[in-house]
Amino acid sequence: MRRVLIGIVWFYFLVLLVGPILYLANQSFSQGIEAFWTEVTRPEALHGFTLTAEITVIVLVLNLFFGTMTALVLARQQFWGRGLVSGVIDLPFAVSPVIAGFMLILLFGPDTLLGTFFGQAGVKVLFALPAMILATLFVTFPFMVRELTPLLQTLGTEEEEAARTLGAGEWQVFLKVTLPALRWGLVYGATLTVARAIGEFGAVLVVSGNILLLTQTATLHIYQSYVDFNYVAANAVALTLLAVSFAILTVLEIAKARAETTVAEAGAQ
Repeated sequence: MRRVLIGIVWFYFLVLLVGPILYLANQSFSQGIEAFWTEVTRPEALHGFTLTAEITVIVLVLNLFFGTMTALVLARQQFWGRGLVSGVIDLPFAVSPVIAGFMLILLFGPDTLLGTFFGQAGVKVLFALPAMILATLFVTFPFMVRELTPLLQTLGTEEEEAARTLGAGEWQVFLKVTLPALRWGLVYGATLTVARAIGEFGAVLVVSGNILLLTQTATLHIYQSYVDFNYVAANAVALTLLAVSFAILTVLEIAKARAETTVAEAGAQ
């Protein structure tokens, strides 16, 4: 039975993971290295990479700040509606990203209150960078919160209370006690956020308009290249993102191991 289970795992691994990756690599270089390089360095592809990186960095910074604050509130405070807030945070796990995109259109459409307000202020939200950031932020927000909340609960408040007893202020407690204890949890949550932001497609497609050299991210460039029957471009850009994903996976595993060590040490104390 043990060998059968191991065989099933290897079959799943080879057929559903290794096989497609090898096929993708083969198709990416089907016309040679020069064609691969030409496709990944096209202005459209470079713009897609740049826009994806820009959105990812902005979303990561916002998630690091607001995600950490939210996790601290959920782990340290008791208040009415806490269960509701916790449940809403998990909403992106249950809602399709496409639906999330349509929700933003309903919120910021030209005939809505918010849409009218920003329109009069001269700020374009839909089919522009702000909507793409909001869409990506919506689908990535739970990762930081769900990583830090149980870690904070496990760490407890003993060290924080000891620092306050010694005269430390709230910001000193946070910066010198709480934050260092969360460092690997933050890295783990940040890595998950980056990985999800880089690969986001559905919500961004709906709110961006997929405008060439303006609102077309790397994933949207892959989609458009495939629709235009430029399979080499689609595969080349996809393989590049896959390489980035493997690098992120390496960081993720390192951070996961460190975070588990931190939790184990806290539990032992």
